[in-house]
Amino acid sequence: MGILESMKEAAEHVTGIPRPSKQELADLVRKRKPHEFRFKDDGLVPNHPTWSAIVYLSAVKLSEEFDPAAVMEELFGANGWGDSWRNGIYHYAHYHSRIHEVLGVACGTGKIQFGGNRGRTLSLKAGDVVILPAGTGHQCLSESADFLVVGAYPPFGTYDECTKAEDRKQALEEIPKVGRPRKDPVYGSKGPLLSAWRK
Repeated sequence: MGILESMKEAAEHVTGIPRPSKQELADLVRKRKPHEFRFKDDGLVPNHPTWSAIVYLSAVKLSEEFDPAAVMEELFGANGWGDSWRNGIYHYAHYHSRIHEVLGVACGTGKIQFGGNRGRTLSLKAGDVVILPAGTGHQCLSESADFLVVGAYPPFGTYDECTKAEDRKQALEEIPKVGRPRKDPVYGSKGPLLSAWRK
């Protein structure tokens, strides 16, 4: 058993809240129509030149039976999106120029602005999932006290965090180089992401 699996087992033992099995995980995923949002370059946040942000509302059924953050981690991991983290979303506008990102709301609610100042503000709640192509700006405007997000990344690309005008020139070169993921982080190899993000 690897270190990560040992840590997961220890957490389950301490909290008494299990992680879902593969079958239980499949039962927690709901088929949802993707909502696509394309954002223009606003002069600071470049956004992606071709691909839209994808939002699945209430895509994951969360219950007290399982740790909600663990459900998101297991789901994303099963579809090849790893290096997951648990936290909120930064209160300042930022984007990643060398990697895509998925954000799954595990608990609470948040008002998140996507695409920079000329973008779109969405109210997200537990069970919602957002997939951001490289370059897509995001920041939290407000959140409930229990707001918890699980983020993860496809198996290629390099994490970076761009926030300043000086980041822009290099970012414009890097963003189009980030390839299309092989799997949708929620729906796998047949997910809507693959048709929305055409090569």
